[in-house]
Amino acid sequence: MKRSMIILVAFALSLLPLTGMTGDPCYASDSADVAGSPSPMTTLTTFSSGLTVEGIVSLSRGNFAIQMGAFSRLANAEKLSSRLEEILEINVEIVEEEGMYKVFINSELRESAPSLFVPVSFNEPARRRTTHLAADAGGKAESVSSRSDISVASPVNIAASAASIGASRESTVTHPDSTVAPPDTLTTEGVADAVAEQSDTTAIQSAAATGDAEVIPPAAGEETAVGRGIDNLFFLKGNSPWLTRFNYFGKSVALVNALIFTIIASMATMLILLLVILLNRNRMEKEAKLRQYLMEQYQSLIVDYLFGNTGSEQFMKIASDNFRRQVLIDQMIDVSVNLKGESEEKLMNLYRELNLDQDSLARARSRKWHKKIKGFRELAFVGITDGNDEIYRALNSRNEILRMEAQIALVRLSDKGHFEFLSQLKRPFSLWEQITLHDLIIQHELPVPAFSQWLSSENPTVVMFALRMIREFKQKDAEQEIKKVLLHRDPAVSQLAVEVAGDLDMRSTLDTMKRMYKFQEYNNCLEIVKSMGKMPEQALLGFLKLVLDKEDDVQLQIEAVKAIENMGEPGVQALVKVMKSEYKNYNIIVRHVLDRRIY
Repeated sequence: MKRSMIILVAFALSLLPLTGMTGDPCYASDSADVAGSPSPMTTLTTFSSGLTVEGIVSLSRGNFAIQMGAFSRLANAEKLSSRLEEILEINVEIVEEEGMYKVFINSELRESAPSLFVPVSFNEPARRRTTHLAADAGGKAESVSSRSDISVASPVNIAASAASIGASRESTVTHPDSTVAPPDTLTTEGVADAVAEQSDTTAIQSAAATGDAEVIPPAAGEETAVGRGIDNLFFLKGNSPWLTRFNYFGKSVALVNALIFTIIASMATMLILLLVILLNRNRMEKEAKLRQYLMEQYQSLIVDYLFGNTGSEQFMKIASDNFRRQVLIDQMIDVSVNLKGESEEKLMNLYRELNLDQDSLARARSRKWHKKIKGFRELAFVGITDGNDEIYRALNSRNEILRMEAQIALVRLSDKGHFEFLSQLKRPFSLWEQITLHDLIIQHELPVPAFSQWLSSENPTVVMFALRMIREFKQKDAEQEIKKVLLHRDPAVSQLAVEVAGDLDMRSTLDTMKRMYKFQEYNNCLEIVKSMGKMPEQALLGFLKLVLDKEDDVQLQIEAVKAIENMGEPGVQALVKVMKSEYKNYNIIVRHVLDRRIY
């Protein structure tokens, strides 16, 4: 348990670095890399508090260019340009520079005069964050957040415009101390609609400063970004990163969010599985120890009961618990293996007295095959036939193990005959199942039925089992039924019938084998010749010589020569004549068979 707690604590500590993933709230959805070649002219960034429509118009008449915004998408720049032209009633141009579409007033003055950057923000509820990137003298980009909840677009005082223009020639930034209340503010609701509808819009300062450029902090009306903590990192509220769509060079990196979530979910799932596995392992270990202890206790108690040292009342407490009842059943079955006669009957009576047979019936009727098997074994052990209907249904199950257990149970529980179930068996009767049933007959000394009654079964595997049992128990009275089976439509059954007939010396089948020879496949023909060798008849000498003469297969010729030799003196004389013939291959085969050093 200490090891599991250490593992859990280690995984918890590994999650702590995730709490620092606050992100940068100033990055907007249309970011761009401004680390390009610097412009030769100085860019002025002005933050004041009273820009008006007349002020912008007045500034546009000055000897400098005014940048209103920059976008990675042309459609966004066109929407802002058209809206500004509609509001300001002056010419606004779009210039493509450094991979960005920049909205300029007096764009023709960019190369000959300083540029003034006038960022725009809107008085609508914030839909997205935008980012201004100001390049310093060394080419490093710093981000300045412009909020979309300010009523006017980065106002610049009209009175300060002249000072700004003068100061621009000295590559410095002037901040007026006083502001003039705007008589007509630039309400850019249309601009907000044109820009905020796009998910990747960014206002950036892309003109690089050749001198020392100073970035002024946000105006007094703006809010500072709040860092993300553990409380709003994993939940969809506040400024959670899951509520922000990030773009990098115009390409969404939502896949990164999905991967982060997948990693977190995988780690959580792994921790849960680890905890479940550890708890289940601990439970199984406790059950194994308890089972071992109870088995030792119950075995002693059962032995005392059988020898009369204790009564059945000692088992009542045990039978009140399901787990202990099952352990008791298993132990009673193990003990009964070595019991016979009165002791076995006494133990069976105890089994019924404790109503343990009802537990076995319930398991036999379960839908789970492994519980059914356990129930079948327990019912066969006690000799309870109430569950025979359920066992018969499992007789033709697809589960081979369940079928075999049902067969074994029916051998012990059948009322009329131990092998009555063979008449209802439709599934293939495997060789392993046949061997298991033969062992049951021997082990429990069961009465052997006349297996010839199943030679007419429609199940070929049942017919083959009957033939094997007829040969095993020397049931020669089935000779007439076996003669019919020689002509079975299944070659495997026909071959086994020929073999059984030869092993049991059923000579009445020789004439049938002789007639069917030319219609059989190779294996059956070989088995027919072997069976004729087991039942030597001089009447078959001519047939066997014909096989030796007409067949090209060496194995058939060898078996035919063996069959002729088994006829005794007449057969040996016939083989000597063959050796003197002109056919040299006959001589080789005959010499091989007659060589006693080989056999």
